Amino acid sequence: MKPIAIVLLSGGLDSATVAAQAIVDGYTVIALSLSYGQRHVRELVAAKQVATHLGIRQHFMMAVNLAQWGGSSLTDAAVPMPLDGVQPDVIPITYVPGRNIVFIAIALSLAEAKNAVAIYLGINAVDYSGYPDCRPDYLEAYQHLATLSSKAGLEGNAPKLVAPLVLDSKVDIVRRAVQLGVPIAQTWSCYQGDAEPCGLCDSCRIRDRALIEAGCADLATAIGRSLYSQSL
Repeated sequence: MKPIAIVLLSGGLDSATVAAQAIVDGYTVIALSLSYGQRHVRELVAAKQVATHLGIRQHFMMAVNLAQWGGSSLTDAAVPMPLDGVQPDVIPITYVPGRNIVFIAIALSLAEAKNAVAIYLGINAVDYSGYPDCRPDYLEAYQHLATLSSKAGLEGNAPKLVAPLVLDSKVDIVRRAVQLGVPIAQTWSCYQGDAEPCGLCDSCRIRDRALIEAGCADLATAIGRSLYSQSL
């Protein structure tokens, strides 16, 4: 019997790629997607499509409403979404306070209940928007907490937090996704809650540039292709 891995599957490119990677790594994958009051709830539709495409049979959807107290343009429509490009060395207003702390805690609970030996995360510390909870030292600290906070951990069986993309560039992630057969067109990265990707938010800009540079320009937004050509 294959070992079990929990995958935090947002519906975005990175989480879809780590889900595919976990399967290739020999795990039976259980997907976990969270509705946290995000404006771009469209990503949960993508999560379902990706899970189906990858043949993931168990997929938990859970609501944790972080929008109740605001603090981020991802959860509060009254807070303007930054559309002027990624600002270096600045933690943007798209950062959701405590999101990954909450998400990984829930994944650890699910992992212990399902006897999973690993939790796969799509966090990335290279081409990202400056989020503090997407760094290797954050992951290392959380791994230590996982060994202290559960029965499984105290028995020496704490699930391993696995972040295959943490030091990859976004271009490398796209290339890995192509290699693994990830349905990139079905994934959703845009921070806006519209029917189509906006091409202007930080997430769209990072994704579109990587798609173009990885030779997948047809999957980028028209706005993204235009912005890229202007930058040359």
